[in-house]
Formats: sequence, structure tokens, C-alpha cells
Amino acid sequence: MSGKTVTRADLSEAVYQQVGLSRTESSALVETVLAEICGCLASGETVKLSSFGSFVVRSKGRRVGRNPKTGVEVAIEPRQVMVFKPSNVLKARINGMNGAGDHDDDE
Repeated sequence: MSGKTVTRADLSEAVYQQVGLSRTESSALVETVLAEICGCLASGETVKLSSFGSFVVRSKGRRVGRNPKTGVEVAIEPRQVMVFKPSNVLKARINGMNGAGDHDDDE
């Protein structure tokens, strides 16, 4: 799956294939889940998905930045940003390990 972008349609198709709902119901389910996540993040809540990770909204304060071309200083206004923190289970899976921890299984 290297280089492929997973779309809403792909997620809906996966739900259809694995859960057995109709394609319409699968699409509606995916849309509902994504809308709930978006709504929670928009209201400043943290969204934690077990064995996957957390979406966290952080506040960034006002700061001074520089235009890299001209070197001119520019004020960057305060804003909210969303960050994703993967769980240890997801990190291990990405790195090809089966376990969830950072310990050796040889013990």
C-alpha cells in the first residue's frame, strides 16, 4: 500500500466488506464517525482512539517569524493547531513489530 492515499470511499468499502452493512450504510457510518471526531476537535476536546493514537488540539501563541526569502520579520498570530500522537501499538506496527511495548519478548 506504499504511496497510496486512503480515502473516505476506501474506508466505506472496507466497512462494507468486513462488517456486512450495505454500501450506503457503510458510507453513512464512516461519515458519522468522521463528523464526530471533527466536532470534538473543533470544540477543543482530545480524541483518543485506543491502540491507534490521540488527536490533540493545542494553542500556539503569537510569535515572530521570518520570510526565508527576504529575511523580513512577520508577526504570526495566535492559533489552534491539531497534532496526532500515535500510540505505542501503532508505532510498533509501523516498525514491523507485533508487540505493543518497547521491551524484549525474550525474557
